[in-house]
Amino acid sequence: MPPTPTPLTVSRTSPPRSVRRARRHESLTAWAWISPAVLIVLGLSVVPVLWSLLLSFQANDLVTPSRWVGLDNYRALAADPHFSQAVRNTLLYTVLYVPLSLGGGLALALALNRRIRLVGLYRTLVFVPFVVSATAQGVLFSFILDPDFGAANSLLSRLGLSTQGFLTDPAQALLVLVGITLWSGTGFCVVVYLAALQDVPQSLIEAARLDGAGRRHLLRHVTLPTLAPVTVFLVLWQTIQSLQVFDLVYVTTKGGPLGSTTVIVYFIWEQAFKSFTAGYGAAAAYVLAVALGLVGVVMRVARGRADRRAALRTRNAGLRTEGAAR
Repeated sequence: MPPTPTPLTVSRTSPPRSVRRARRHESLTAWAWISPAVLIVLGLSVVPVLWSLLLSFQANDLVTPSRWVGLDNYRALAADPHFSQAVRNTLLYTVLYVPLSLGGGLALALALNRRIRLVGLYRTLVFVPFVVSATAQGVLFSFILDPDFGAANSLLSRLGLSTQGFLTDPAQALLVLVGITLWSGTGFCVVVYLAALQDVPQSLIEAARLDGAGRRHLLRHVTLPTLAPVTVFLVLWQTIQSLQVFDLVYVTTKGGPLGSTTVIVYFIWEQAFKSFTAGYGAAAAYVLAVALGLVGVVMRVARGRADRRAALRTRNAGLRTEGAAR
């Protein structure tokens, strides 16, 4: 009887030493290339964030040694009327700017999403103010809206209307800042909405037309629901931008008159670098950071739901179009 052959066993051996050496050399080379970027990220973002978090629990004037005070800075913020005014101004600015910029951007995008003469020029002119820095905008409009020598009051006088205080009037200053930001920030919404309008599935439009939908119904029941994910993104983007506004306020009003344009970021700068209460300013900065985080989480959830609804609507419209074609 012939001997039974023994089964072959495959031994899992480690790769040769030369292969391991080559992999190690490749890994070290990669880390050597990316280490400057890693150090910059750690030095300019992670370390300052952690240091400012510790600073928010201290009494620090950036000169003398700091003193640990725990939650005293946060308790002082809750009772500070100037911080409350800054929060109210920031919320009012956000409530006015975000819906107006989205509504104006959508209206202009719908108007420019057509084959009209010189449409490329119109789109460029709408977007150009967005690339102008906030500092340049502030300087420009400070001259235009000067109550004594500005072009705006000169025009009002020629029209027989009373002159306005604009940025020097506590009742108008914040509204004027919103108007200046709309002039520049709406262009971003226009560009994003234009791109989204050109990606609206034709199957949705054809299915709605088969059901007898007119132009108004197409806008309400097809276009706007399809743009929902983009709208959620723009709401998040514009909200973050409005909560972080600083440059325009610093250049034009310095938080005045009478604190009517003091927003949270300007309040933080004022406390940290003008009053030299760095720990108090860091506490206010972390209050803003928590607010931005909550806004981001809410918008993330809303965008996920909008994406699912848009995908479901596209699939149903495709099935309906296929059924009609059969």
